[in-house]
Order: sequence, then structure tokens, then C-alpha cells
Amino acid sequence: MAFDATKKEWSELYSFFRLIADGYVACGTIDKKADEENILPVAMITREEHDGTRRYILSGDDVHIVGENIDMTVPRARFSEIAAKVLDAVRVAETNDVVSPDGVEEFLDEIKLFDLEAKTEDRTDYYVSFYSDKIPPVGVSVRSCYGVCLPLLDGGRTANLKYELLGAKFSGPTVNKVNAVEGQSEVLERILMIERLGASLKYRDVADKVFRANVAMFDLQFHRILGEMLRIMQTEGITKVDELVEQVKIVNPLKIKDEQIHKHHFYEYKMKQFLVALACGMRPAKIFNGLDSAIEALMFVCEDGHLLCYRKADKRLFETFLYRNAVLMHGSVQKDKYGFIEKENGVLYFKLNLKIGLL
Repeated sequence: MAFDATKKEWSELYSFFRLIADGYVACGTIDKKADEENILPVAMITREEHDGTRRYILSGDDVHIVGENIDMTVPRARFSEIAAKVLDAVRVAETNDVVSPDGVEEFLDEIKLFDLEAKTEDRTDYYVSFYSDKIPPVGVSVRSCYGVCLPLLDGGRTANLKYELLGAKFSGPTVNKVNAVEGQSEVLERILMIERLGASLKYRDVADKVFRANVAMFDLQFHRILGEMLRIMQTEGITKVDELVEQVKIVNPLKIKDEQIHKHHFYEYKMKQFLVALACGMRPAKIFNGLDSAIEALMFVCEDGHLLCYRKADKRLFETFLYRNAVLMHGSVQKDKYGFIEKENGVLYFKLNLKIGLL
């Protein structure tokens, strides 16, 4: 009997099966192409299944599946066949929910795989041992061009930044009038109305204390960089992180010397550190202590079905890829509770939401 699953769930399964079928993966370049001279052989994949940890050991044309309640050998060609069916179904589907193709459910039952998405506590989707199954495995997070691609930062209201209203006093009716503005660009329209009424927004602080402390790990004043980037994104429509940093360098919110900006590349460096931490599992509402997380690589499912791998171990490539391809995104105004004037301890504030994704 066929069943439905989201494109995100199918993408994780597809990447898992594709790695087994191919036995290798190409490292990605900064511009999201395969580096044919940098190929990583796959020796083993470790995945959390319904009955515990399971190892998929590649051996010639077969894969040896070993777990607490399973010990079997399956031809890798079977995984290639099923991966192709899954990709075809995902590519033609017009909705986010995709019906399992013919033969897929039977194969999943055969290898006793019942969870399309692995159930883990460390935010990894699976672990991959490259070159040899004796080498410590690398924790992988899967991203796909199909369905909803998980943002690097989607902290909801915990990722809100606060801006104080200065230059004019607003009465209750005026506040209500501003907050009543609706439409597709309601946040921008409210900011423009605030300015027309003679006030301006001055960045003050991170709204959530845990996220404030996390951000301070990169620099005690790093939150001011984020505040300026978010203001520029909302008012000028620039979304790419590298382009926003160029604008921040002109404004220079930290008032640092030109030598630090242009020779030491201070703003770029701090932003790359932040993006790497996000990619490897840092979250706004969870205390970040600077220690490495379990996620050590990103695996991308491309439109044509090819996989691209970006490893944290390839430091310069990893951070530059994130820096060049990260974008600020518009979160849900209602869900994330931002984009309106509110009073706190007698002071009027306007919150903006920080959400970062990948192109």
C-alpha cells in the first residue's frame, strides 16, 4: 500500500540511497558545482533506525547491513534503482507531499527501514565514513533543492532584534495606526510610516537573553553587526549576506579602524564564524559554548539528482561557500511576533526577525 511523505523526507532517503549506490560523493565548489578532482569514497554509512544504530558497509557490488535485529547483504544496484524512482517522483510532484513510487515500500520493508528521516538528538541525518570504515564517521546534515530547505537560522521569536523609536513621541492611537498597516510588505510599510511621522529606529539589543549570549561568543558587539544587516535588508531589499556585509563595512557600526576593515577583513571574518556555527547546529534558544557539534558536513541534493558534499574539515571552502550563498529571509510576522511597535518598561520598540537561509 502506497504512503505519502514530504519532499524533505524523500530527499534524505534519496541522498542516503544514492551514496550507497554510487559509493562516492563529489565535494562541492563555492559556486555549487561538483569538484571532479575532489571525490570522497564512501566506505560505510551509520544511521539511527527504529531498532537502534545500523551500519551499512559497502563491499564491492554489495552493501552489508548490520544492526541489532538485522544482518543481511543487498546488491547496491537495488539501492540505485530505488533512488532513481524516488528522485523521479519528487521531481514531477506538484505538491510537497509525494506518494511512494511502485516498489519502494516493498524494498523498505525488505531492508526493515521504516523511518524516512532518522531520529537523532544531535541534528545529524546520518554519519558517513569516507575512505575506510575504520575512519571515524562524519556527521551529515542533508539539504535539498526540493521541498522546504531547512534554514541555517530559524529561531522564531527568540531570534528577534530590538530597535528603539527615537525622535518623536507616539500616542496610543498613533501606535495602533502604525501596527494596523497590512499587506505583502507590511513591515517595510510600517517602518516608512514611522519615519514619515518623524521618528527613527535605533538598534538596541537582542530580544532573547540566550541568543544574546550566544551571539556574544563571536564578539561582544557582534549583535550590532546583525542589527545593521537586518535594518538594511528590510529597508533596502538586499538579502545576500556577502552584499550586506559590504554595506555594513560602509556604515561601520562598530566604529573600528579602516585597517581592520580592509586589511584584516574584520566584518567578513566574524560573519563567516557565525555562519559556520549555525551550519553546524547552533540554535538561538539553546546555550552555545563554542564546542564543535556532531554536524561536520552538509550534503546537498541538487536538481539533477547529484549530491554535493561540503565538509567542515575543508575550512576555507566550507566558510566561503556559506558566506557567498547565505541570505537573510523574511520570517512569518504573526508566528515570529515582530514588525510592530510595542512598549517595554515605558519605551517603544520595533522588533525585526533574523532568519538566515541558503540560496
